[in-house]
Amino acid sequence: MEFSAAPIIYILIFVAVVVLVEGLYLTVFGKSISLNSKVSRRLALLEKNQNREQVLEQLRKEMSQHMNARGIPLYKILASKAQKANIAFSPQQLVMIMGLLSVLAYLGLTFGTAAETPVRVGLAIAMGVGGVYFWVSGKAKKRMALLEEQLPDAVELMVRSLRVGHPFSNAIAIVAKEVPDPLGTEFGLIADEATYGRDVSESLRAFATRMENQDLHFLAVAVSIQQQSGGNLAEILDGLAKVIRARFKLFRRVKAITAEAKWSGMFLSGFPIAAIVLIQMLKPDYYDGVKDTQYFVPAALFVVTFLIINVVFMKIMVNIKV
Repeated sequence: MEFSAAPIIYILIFVAVVVLVEGLYLTVFGKSISLNSKVSRRLALLEKNQNREQVLEQLRKEMSQHMNARGIPLYKILASKAQKANIAFSPQQLVMIMGLLSVLAYLGLTFGTAAETPVRVGLAIAMGVGGVYFWVSGKAKKRMALLEEQLPDAVELMVRSLRVGHPFSNAIAIVAKEVPDPLGTEFGLIADEATYGRDVSESLRAFATRMENQDLHFLAVAVSIQQQSGGNLAEILDGLAKVIRARFKLFRRVKAITAEAKWSGMFLSGFPIAAIVLIQMLKPDYYDGVKDTQYFVPAALFVVTFLIINVVFMKIMVNIKV
């Protein structure tokens, strides 16, 4: 039985592209850029560079550069996720990395497969762009999940700080020191901006808008209302912390209940693609008897169209919002 290793080579090259992006990211910016680091990125930068103003300027640039670069062709689809992931690479650097990885993928396809040049070029571009998009999406998803998990504890820490007599700006600074990333750096940025004269509620609103997080919007609105009308901010935030924690538990409960449906959807969407890959691996000449007929290309396009429709509809069916 003839065996084709080409599909495995394609998968390995794509995985290598994603690993190269991560390795380059950690090499350029160091371990502190990783969300697994116990020390927040802001504190790590302050340790290297004692100039607080320069660190603030660098962090603000990193946190706003992607949405400001949505005019770059094809970058708009990546800008929102790169913003939420807080990718330290500039948009221009990400585009250059896509090009570099596409070249490396082309070289790997050239030495590892016998595909024709137009096919290698198309696959290389898809791997270069798709690998960066996959990497950025994974970073954004992980960062948003950590942020949602940290937020109730951070608000409760602010409540305790306020109850022992600290002003709100100091409470935010305490969160910046005690909580790891992503909230550690984000609240540190807010604390630094407050030191240089920016209104805290305005900084919180900008943070909530950038992350597109409803709980952060609640926090920004609560602080803004307290500043305008007065009241016991500690009690307000204590109630808010309970609401955020209850919402977090509800979302986790819904995620657990719908996990089976989501995995079923993923299996039903991925099974036809996996079947095609296995056929190409185990019997590469399976379609030789029909691929030269006039109906092969229309039939293949028909199948691909319905596969895409299937993936889209399964995604819609299992995407349950609360």
